[in-house]
Amino acid sequence: MTIVRTGTSVAAIAAWLGIAGAAAAQTTIDMLHVENNPDAVALWEELAAEYEAANPGIDVNLEFLENEAFKAKLPSLLQSDEAPDIFYSWGGGVLDIQRESGALRPLTEMMDAEGGAWRNTYSEGAINGLSFDGDVWAVPYRTGVVAFFYNKEQFEQAGVEAAAIQTWDDLLAAVQTLKDAGLTPITCGGADKWPLHFYYSYLIMRNGGSAALEAAKSGAPDAYLDPAIVQAGEQVAELGALEPCQNGWQGSRWPEPLGDFADGRAAMILGFEDTNLDQISQATDGQGLAQENIGRFAFPVVEGGAGAATDTFGGLNGWAVTANAPDEAIDFLRWFTAPEQQRRQAETTGMIPVVAGAEEGVVDPLVRASAEALATSGYHQNYLDQDLGPNLGRTVNDVTVELWDGSTSPEDAAQTLQDTAMMEEM
Repeated sequence: MTIVRTGTSVAAIAAWLGIAGAAAAQTTIDMLHVENNPDAVALWEELAAEYEAANPGIDVNLEFLENEAFKAKLPSLLQSDEAPDIFYSWGGGVLDIQRESGALRPLTEMMDAEGGAWRNTYSEGAINGLSFDGDVWAVPYRTGVVAFFYNKEQFEQAGVEAAAIQTWDDLLAAVQTLKDAGLTPITCGGADKWPLHFYYSYLIMRNGGSAALEAAKSGAPDAYLDPAIVQAGEQVAELGALEPCQNGWQGSRWPEPLGDFADGRAAMILGFEDTNLDQISQATDGQGLAQENIGRFAFPVVEGGAGAATDTFGGLNGWAVTANAPDEAIDFLRWFTAPEQQRRQAETTGMIPVVAGAEEGVVDPLVRASAEALATSGYHQNYLDQDLGPNLGRTVNDVTVELWDGSTSPEDAAQTLQDTAMMEEM
């Protein structure tokens, strides 16, 4: 297992060399993350240094694991002596399983201290999204919404109008038009699977609305056999049959699709709220697409579907604290996620903060468009591969790729989800 430490203090070096004295840190806080944006990590290192300077007895170590390695290694890490004190969380069912295992430290008492001074800096929705059985299990960090980003020059070359893509049929027509112009319509991350599950999840929401998703998540009988879910599978298969992705998409791992988009090898990518900024770090030339050449549009609606155009899909991310972490780790998190620090992170990284007063840091126009979409959202769904827990979430990812490449039918995909859900209830 390789964990990359992205920040090493003088105190940590002194401790490693066995040098005694004031230079050695009294308390070390290990913070495990998946952030691959070098600007974000550089700012985190700066913030950690500021906190260390104000708290001489503390040493903050930022530790990185690549996204898929993080998911694979974290369960065993949490049950070992090498567990980090703080780690990045997507919330949902995975976070719930982690707290049920006893791996996490509840945060309610400290958040509610001083009349709830810390808790009240967040919206009720952000707190509720990371709470189970009346306790808070992660500190809200950021929120977001998945949307399409497109290369304006390639759209113009093919004669595609982004503003005209309002329905699913409009999107399919745009994909065909881009193909006819000799362009790759979409860059896809088939090896990791989760980038494609965005399509299936959005289509379930667009077809069945919040009712279909809430029924599935609540364990309602035969919820995954809902015609809206079967229809979503048909639509994923329909898009896959157009062969919209780059060559070798089945072996492409995130963030490789970002690199494809940054280098102009695909006209569209369905990505996170900061995709226009994040693509720069994956570009061959280190610059990527010019910001003025990138547009954004919301995932289209399905004609006749129960879902509204304003319903959004994306993340609510937080920082969880492990059971044996020191109080200093929680104190650091309170400082790290305070309005001023969140504002600085929003300015630098393009994230959408969750702390009141930090929203002024959202200056990028495309990120602000995502923030506005979230502000007007009537229903927001967290990533299904996280919200449904590891087993059912992994099955969603698996069947999405199988639908895409035609190796399963929409009916069989829905039945596989239903069978997995029933096994989890036994």
